[in-house]
Amino acid sequence: MSAVSFAILMIAIVALLGLLLGAARVRGIGLGAAGVLFVGILAGHFVEQRGFALNHEMLHFAKEFGLLLFVFTMGIELGPGIVRLMRRNGLRLNALAATIVILGVAVVLASGWILGLPAISTAGLFCGATTNTPALAAAEQAASMVNAASSEGDTWVEDLTATYAVAYPGGVLGIIIAMLLVRRFFAIDIASEASELSAQESAETEPLERRSVLIDNPHVEGMEFGSLAGVEEAGVRVSRLLRAGDELVVAASERTALHVGDVIQVIGSRGGLDRFTPMIGSVSDADLMRRTGNVVMRRISVTRSEVLNRTLRELALDQLFNTTITRIERTGVEMVARGSSQLHFGDVVYVVGDGPGVEQTAKLLGNSGKSLQQTPFIPLFIGVTVGIALGSIPFSIPGMSSAVRLGLAGGPLLAGILLSLIGSIGRLVWYIPTPANQALRQLGMILFLACAGLAAGPQFFALALSIAGLKWIVAGLCVTLLPLLAVGCMARWWLRENYCTLCGVLAGSMTDPPALSFATSLTSSEACSKAYAAVYPLTMVLRIVAAQMLVFLA
Repeated sequence: MSAVSFAILMIAIVALLGLLLGAARVRGIGLGAAGVLFVGILAGHFVEQRGFALNHEMLHFAKEFGLLLFVFTMGIELGPGIVRLMRRNGLRLNALAATIVILGVAVVLASGWILGLPAISTAGLFCGATTNTPALAAAEQAASMVNAASSEGDTWVEDLTATYAVAYPGGVLGIIIAMLLVRRFFAIDIASEASELSAQESAETEPLERRSVLIDNPHVEGMEFGSLAGVEEAGVRVSRLLRAGDELVVAASERTALHVGDVIQVIGSRGGLDRFTPMIGSVSDADLMRRTGNVVMRRISVTRSEVLNRTLRELALDQLFNTTITRIERTGVEMVARGSSQLHFGDVVYVVGDGPGVEQTAKLLGNSGKSLQQTPFIPLFIGVTVGIALGSIPFSIPGMSSAVRLGLAGGPLLAGILLSLIGSIGRLVWYIPTPANQALRQLGMILFLACAGLAAGPQFFALALSIAGLKWIVAGLCVTLLPLLAVGCMARWWLRENYCTLCGVLAGSMTDPPALSFATSLTSSEACSKAYAAVYPLTMVLRIVAAQMLVFLA
C-alpha cells in the first residue's frame, strides 16, 4: 500500500471509531466529535509502535484543509446571525472572551514559575491548553526569528511542539469539563435555557401582524398608499383593499389610491401599526382574509441572480404585475418588506396579488427548488481563496518585533462572514444549502481532529508519562480550567448570561472547534455557534499575539 493510501486509510478508520466513541453517552453526556481526536492519538501511538510510517505531509494537508472547510462554512451560515448578536450584546461577549485570554496568560506564567518549567515551554503550553494551532505556528515563527543565529533555535521549536501536543488533549477535555461544571454549579436546566433564549429573541424581534384599517381621514383622499407620510418609517405594507360599497376584495399595492370609506389590510409590527393607523383612520373589524375576491397570497423563494441586492422599489412589482411583497423570511427571521428592502438568495417572500400577477412575479424571482438544493462551487472556491489571502496578510502590532497573521483558522472564517453578508456580486452567490453546509462542516471537523490526533500520537504517551510531561498536563489543565471557570461563573452569577450563549463564548474564547461541537450537541441550540463565531475573530488575534509575546518573554 502506498504511503498516501495508508494515510487515507488511517484517517478513515480513526474517523469511524472516533464517531462511534463520540456517539456513546454516559448519563446523557458524550464526547461528540472530540472522540475522533482521542482515537487518533491512540491510533497514532499504535502505528508508531508497530513500525508503520504515516505520511505527515498528507496528514498536515488534510488537517489544514479540514480546518478551512469547517471555519469557512460556519462563517457562511452564521454571518447574518452574528450581526444581530453583535448589535445586541456583542461587546459584552467579546469582553468575556478577552478576559479568558488575559487570565490564561497570567495562569500559564504562574504555572511556569511554580513548576519550574522551561521558559519557552510556557508558549507551547499556552497554545496546547487553549487548543490554538495558529498561535502555535506564530510562536514557532517567533522562536525561529529570535534564535535565527543561535543553535538553540531548532530545540526551541521542538519544545514548543512537544508541549503543545501533550497539553492539547487536556485542553479539549478541560473545556468540556468547564461547561459541565458550570452547569452543575448552577443546576442549569438546558431545555429551559434554550426556551428562555428563544423567548428573549422573539421579544426583541416583534412578530408581524395583520390589521384591517378603515380610511376616515379626509386628508388622504385620493392619495396613493406609497406616498403616505410615515409608511416607510413605520414599516407597514398594504396587501388587500375593500372599496366602500363593494363586496369583493382586491389586491393592493403602493400605487393603490385610497378613498374615505375604504378598508385596507396592512401588515407590520404592532408598534409600527399602532403609529400608522391613527394617521389614516381607525381599526376595522372587517376580516379581509375571509372576504371573497380575486386575491392570491403565495410564498416564493428568491433564486434568480438578476433580482439580488435590488430594492423592492427598484423592482417595481406593483407597476409590472400589480403585486406586492408584504414579508421577507431570511435565515429564520421574518421581517416586514419595505421599499428599501433588498432581496438575497434563498429569501422567502410573501407575495399578494391576483393569480396571473403572482405567477409572473414567481417567474421573475426564480422560485426554483432545484437551485436551493445546489451548491454553487465557483463562489465557494472564490471564498476559500479570499479566506486564505486574508489569513496570510501580515499586520504589525506596536511593541511586537514581527508581524502576526490570522492564518487558516481566522482568515476563512472572516471571509465566510463577510461574503455571507454581501450575499452576491453579479451572478456569484455565496449560498450553501443547509444540509450541504452541515455536511462540509462536519467533514472538515472530522479531518482536522483525526489528523491532529494521528500526528500527536507517536510522542504523546512518551511525554505524558514522563515527569516533565505530567507537569505539563497539570499546568495545561490549570491554564484551561481556571480562566474558563472564573469567567463562566462570573458571567452566570453576575451577568445572568444564558447557558447556551455562554457555552459558545467558552468554546470561542479557546478557538476550539471540538468544544463547539460538544456544546452544540449538549444544548441543541444555534446560539452556541453564533456566540462562538461572534468572539472568534478577536480571540484568535489575541491568542496569536499572546503566544508570540510569551516567546519574546522567554
